Amino acid sequence: MNQLHAPQGDFTLHRYPVRAKETLRAWDAADEYILQHIADNPLAGDTPHNVLILNDSCGALATALAPLQPVIMSDSFVSHQATRQNLAGNWPGNSPLHIIDCLQSPAEYLPAPDAPLDLVIIKITKSLAQLEDQLHRLRPLLSEQTRILAGGMVKAIHTSTLELFEKIIGPTQTSLAKKKARLIHTRPDLSLTPASNPFPKPLPLPEHRLDIINHASVFSRDKLDIGTRFFLENMPSGEAPRHIIDLGCGNGLLGVAAARENPNATVTMVDESFMAVASAQRNFTQNLPGRTADCQVTDCLNGIADNCADLVLNNPPFHQQNTIGDFIAVQMFKDARRALKSGGELLVIGNRHLGYHVTLKRLFGNCTTLASNKKFVILRCVKR
Repeated sequence: MNQLHAPQGDFTLHRYPVRAKETLRAWDAADEYILQHIADNPLAGDTPHNVLILNDSCGALATALAPLQPVIMSDSFVSHQATRQNLAGNWPGNSPLHIIDCLQSPAEYLPAPDAPLDLVIIKITKSLAQLEDQLHRLRPLLSEQTRILAGGMVKAIHTSTLELFEKIIGPTQTSLAKKKARLIHTRPDLSLTPASNPFPKPLPLPEHRLDIINHASVFSRDKLDIGTRFFLENMPSGEAPRHIIDLGCGNGLLGVAAARENPNATVTMVDESFMAVASAQRNFTQNLPGRTADCQVTDCLNGIADNCADLVLNNPPFHQQNTIGDFIAVQMFKDARRALKSGGELLVIGNRHLGYHVTLKRLFGNCTTLASNKKFVILRCVKR
């Protein structure tokens, strides 16, 4: 289950965090397809090459291709941790690779920082906006000799995906499907003049007196999602909360609104997306001049002190990258209980059908409904 057999060698890989009885692999058929193609078409010469890997979810590509000394770029804190974990387990004692987020430039970390990229490997994610932003950021680092190899599962590659490569980078073609995975080959055309990068995007919300921007990876970039809107309509206010945590903050909208409604409170905003936290930091500063928030990139509430918060706000995701399930929500609820003071409250919004109340009542011993409509419910738990 944990053994990847690739042309580059055999590797033991784990997802992060490591869970007992894990049923999901740390790689997919697209990773295997990419590694086979690179083995069949190796880079020429023995000099150090400038290699960049984007969106490697658990570090399978980074681990197998570690001898090429690639720079690893991902927006996901969990992906960073998984990659470090798998590199350490398979290459003990070797110098770690550079792992950076998608708002950093890889140029300064490359073996030859003044030279263009030789090879770019992109794992296709669900987010077309993220891909668009990444291609715009990549373009200045390319030459006409740069090899660009993208791969993903067939269900994630659409006509719109290929159109982005064509529009921003150059001529693009796809491979035959293999084990429900497909490769994308793009040749850089430096004569193209693509439109400018549209990210980050503004999202004015005059009805809430808020000026918001969203980086490309942020959920619901183009409009206020109806769940968040309902939460804003039922945001608690008062003098009591001294420390509020916006858990899984996204663009920070809930944290900003909570800070405005609770003027004596300090606010911590956490998310596993670097772009989300950057958006949240900017939005807090822009909308609440003179106040500061503690914005952290982490996994759930990892690194947040026990018994420190009076109120935790949570709009949990039901997927991590391409994996759907409630395991992230459950971990968020556990972490929230640990971080809350005695008497502190957790407010959770979710679709009614998700049944979060069952898990919350088991963890907290209580769970009541603060507000509900036809689609959403806001649940309230108190740490006793």
